[in-house]
Amino acid sequence: MHYIESGAGTPLVLLHAFPVDARMWNPLRGRLEEQVRIIAPDQRGLGESSLDGSTARGMLDPKTAPLTADRPSVDVAAADILELLDQLELPRVVLGGCSMGGYVATAVLRAAPQRVAGLLMVDTKAPADTDEQRANRLGVATRAEQEGTSGWLADTMLPNLLGESTRRQRPEVVEELRALIEAQPADGVAWAQRAMAARPDSVETLRAFSGPSMVVVGAEDTITPPSAAREMAEVLPRGELVEMAGSGHLPSLEVPDALADAVLPWLASLDV
Repeated sequence: MHYIESGAGTPLVLLHAFPVDARMWNPLRGRLEEQVRIIAPDQRGLGESSLDGSTARGMLDPKTAPLTADRPSVDVAAADILELLDQLELPRVVLGGCSMGGYVATAVLRAAPQRVAGLLMVDTKAPADTDEQRANRLGVATRAEQEGTSGWLADTMLPNLLGESTRRQRPEVVEELRALIEAQPADGVAWAQRAMAARPDSVETLRAFSGPSMVVVGAEDTITPPSAAREMAEVLPRGELVEMAGSGHLPSLEVPDALADAVLPWLASLDV
């Protein structure tokens, strides 16, 4: 598994959204790394992490590698994260996830809650997909495999991923996100969509987590709106809700200063 690491202090593992990679956290990393040790992995099949779980995509030989493509699952992605924590000799971390990263973070929590000292959930949700949402994901997975992802995936997702303020006022963020989406391999996109489509409802997993939790949501997020974030914060026994003005689904790209201002004091209050 490929990952980016920088900074020193409280270990914070940040899991990225779909369909991008760990670079989505770069604007936030630059604002946290003086006080926080940040570990941002590329999740399986995306960025520089291969679909078979090896570090580099170039190591994957589709004829011989023992692929997990036949069983896409957020639990497999969570096992990757736990293996990385073992490699880094980190018994406990603050775990953060945005969108798909939140689904994987919840799967980590389901498998090994003792490894999670604090939970940062950014523009994500706990319930499983509806039948319609699941069908849409599976359709995207099939199209990615058949056609690749060039052009259509970014065109389809950009209007929903970014808030209206960003699309109107921050053209550089729009282009940065487009480049991140265009860089993702079609097989990884398909695998991730199928993994998310198969994920279970996680409300009770979050309800059972007694550690400190922060739930962040962009005020302009239409994918997982503030109402979904409020429900998640209410489920978490020690949940704290923060709403980001002027942001959609990806505040680390859209409003990194505001996100850092919210996260740093919370992290400083934790005992890790």
